[in-house]
Amino acid sequence: MSRLLIKSENVICRIRQANVGGVSLANTHPFTRELWGQYWAFAHNGQLTDFTPSTGPYTAVGDTDSERLFCHLLNTLASRHTAPPALEDLTHTLSDCCAPLLKLGVCNLMLSNGDWLFTLCTSKLHWITRRAPFGPAQLSDLELEVDFKQHTTANDVVTVIATEPLTSNEHWQAYEPGEWMLWRKGEIVHKGVLPTGQ
Repeated sequence: MSRLLIKSENVICRIRQANVGGVSLANTHPFTRELWGQYWAFAHNGQLTDFTPSTGPYTAVGDTDSERLFCHLLNTLASRHTAPPALEDLTHTLSDCCAPLLKLGVCNLMLSNGDWLFTLCTSKLHWITRRAPFGPAQLSDLELEVDFKQHTTANDVVTVIATEPLTSNEHWQAYEPGEWMLWRKGEIVHKGVLPTGQ
């Protein structure tokens, strides 16, 4: 990536602790599948107890609850919509599908079709949006400073979503438990909060 300078509208990455499912390529995040002629990517941080996914054309290849959850979301979307729905309908379907999961355990997730990014937090997620004029940021876990001015243009909007804040000299915002957001081009398009029952 450093050699080719690849840029993307959405990037999902995850460092997995492998506490459910073995260490294997099949269990590696992000998971990808095709739906409505689009590639979808998914990552999940958490554990779901007694989770039974919906049945349908999407099934897990590996043995993680995360991949089963991804297939559950895609099966629900495919059964309710025959083509890509409007973003408001999409977020309604996703939030409706995710609401019962909140009582099953930790369910922090990211789902994207490359155009938009849907996120849900039940325990810990933080976000920051950077705009011009871009400046330096000090990484929290390394003595390293990144000057974002060298990697951006004046028109860029860059949002980073992570479990914990990644920099120490910037103000990160914390998600509320049960909060979901739909992002597009670095901006929040729709958001809401699901009842957590706590």
